Amino acid sequence: MNHSSFIDLKIASKILYPKCYNIVATSDAMLGKEWLMRRLGCVATNKFVPDVPLVLDMMRLFKKWKRSVLLYPEAGYSFDGTSTTLPKSLGSLIKKIGAPVVTIITDGAYLYDPLYNELKKRKVKTSANVKLLLSVKDIEGKTAEEIQSMVETEFAFDNFKSQYEKGVLITEPTRADGLHRVLYRCPNCNSEGKTLGKGETLTCTACGKVYRLEENGRMKALQGETEFYHVPDWFAWQRECVKEEFLKGEYRLETEVEIGAIYGYKSFNLIGKGKLSHDREGFRLEFYDDDLTYTQSPIYSYSVNADFYWYEGGDIISLGNSEILYYCFPKKDVPVAKIRLATEEMYKYYKDLSKKK
Repeated sequence: MNHSSFIDLKIASKILYPKCYNIVATSDAMLGKEWLMRRLGCVATNKFVPDVPLVLDMMRLFKKWKRSVLLYPEAGYSFDGTSTTLPKSLGSLIKKIGAPVVTIITDGAYLYDPLYNELKKRKVKTSANVKLLLSVKDIEGKTAEEIQSMVETEFAFDNFKSQYEKGVLITEPTRADGLHRVLYRCPNCNSEGKTLGKGETLTCTACGKVYRLEENGRMKALQGETEFYHVPDWFAWQRECVKEEFLKGEYRLETEVEIGAIYGYKSFNLIGKGKLSHDREGFRLEFYDDDLTYTQSPIYSYSVNADFYWYEGGDIISLGNSEILYYCFPKKDVPVAKIRLATEEMYKYYKDLSKKK
C-alpha cells in the first residue's frame, strides 16, 4: 500500500476486514505497547535501516503460518503528494517470497490529511483502488527487475494533479499551514528556509513574494510571475537544486539538535544535545555531553527517515541501526525535506558510480 497519510492504516483495515494479516510497522509505533502491537499482528522494523531479520520474519509468516503481510514499501510519508523513493530490493523480495501481490493505492487520503498540514483534516472524500498486481504464476515468469518496474509503475500517482483534474476544491482557510516544510526554497530569490506557510498563502520572508494555494490545489503568485503552479513540480525543482549543490561539492548542512533515542520498545528518551552534519561523506552526529559520535555513510540507505511534526513534537531526522535509533530535532528552521532529497540523490550517485567501476 502507498503511504500518503496518517489514515492509510484505517483505510486498509476497512478494506481488508475481516481477513487475517500481519503489518510491517515502524518501531516507534511499538513504544510502551509492544505486547499489544505484537498481538495485533505487527512486525517491527526500523525505517531505512537494512533489516535481514524482517525478511526472515516475513518469510516465516508466508511459508509457515500462511499469513498475508501488509507492507508500506515507501516507508516514509509522501511530502508532495506523489510517490516517494522505493527500495530497489523490492522486486527481489517479492520474487523470493513468491506470494500474490495485491496493491492498495489511495485517492484523496493525502488531500484529506497531508503530513505538512499539522494534522488539520480537510473535507475530502477518500477511496482506494485494490488490484491483484501479480499472481504466483506471474511472479514465476518474471525477473526481479520486471517485478520492480511493475510495482514502481503502480506507485506512480500525483494527488495534486488528481485534485485539479477532478475539480476537487479544498476550502479550508488553513490549507497552506506548514506548506513551507515541503516548499522550502523560494523560486523568486533562491533563498532557503525563509518561506512560511500560513493560512492560504506561502510567503518568502526574504524577498516578500507571496503565493496562494488555490482551492483547486494550484499555486498562484499574488504579484508577478508564478514560477510553479504545481506543487510536485516545485518540489522536483528543489531536488534538482540539491543535486546540483552536491555535484558541485557545495552541499553541507550543520545544525544544533536535541537528540532523542529509541532502544528496544519500552520508551523514547531525550538524551542530550549535539550537532548534526550532512555532506557528501554522509551524516555525522556529535553529542555535546558525551564523547560519542555516530556516523552514517551516504550508501547506507537509499533514503532517510525525515518527518514533519513527529508525534506533534517537531520535525525530525532519524538515524541509526538495528540496535538504536537517534531522533534529531533541529534547533533552527532546517528544511528536513532537503535532507531527505540530498540523501536520496547522494545514494543514487554513489551507487551508479560503483556500478561503472
